Amino acid sequence: QVQLVESGGGLVQAGGSLRLSCAASGSIFSINAMGWYRQAPGKQRDLVATITSGGITDYADSAKGRFTISRDNAKNTVYLQMNSLKPEDTAVYYCNAEVWNTKWEFHSYWGQGTQVTVSA
Repeated sequence: QVQLVESGGGLVQAGGSLRLSCAASGSIFSINAMGWYRQAPGKQRDLVATITSGGITDYADSAKGRFTISRDNAKNTVYLQMNSLKPEDTAVYYCNAEVWNTKWEFHSYWGQGTQVTVSA
C-alpha cells in the first residue's frame, strides 16, 4: 500500500505565498511523475503542475510564472511553491504520484487534498 500525505495549505491574502508538500510512503519501488491538481467547488479537477523523476516540469497556463514544482527523490516528496496568489487559486489541492510498488504493479495514487483559500 502507498500513501500520499499533503501539508501546507491554509488561508492567505491575495498576493501572498504558500508552499505545499506531499510525501509518499509505503511499498514504493520507484516513482515516475508526481504532480499537483486542484478542484474548486462545482468544478472539475484540473492539472496545476507535474514533474518527472528526472526533473522535467510542466505547468498549467494559470500557474506559469507564479508556481514552482520541485521534488526530492530521496524523500519521495513533491513540493509546490505558490507565489502571487489570487482568489481564483482557491481550491482543494491534490497530490498525485505514479508509483511502481514493490510487487511490480503500477498505480496512480492520490492524496487526501489540502485546502488553499485566497482572500481578496
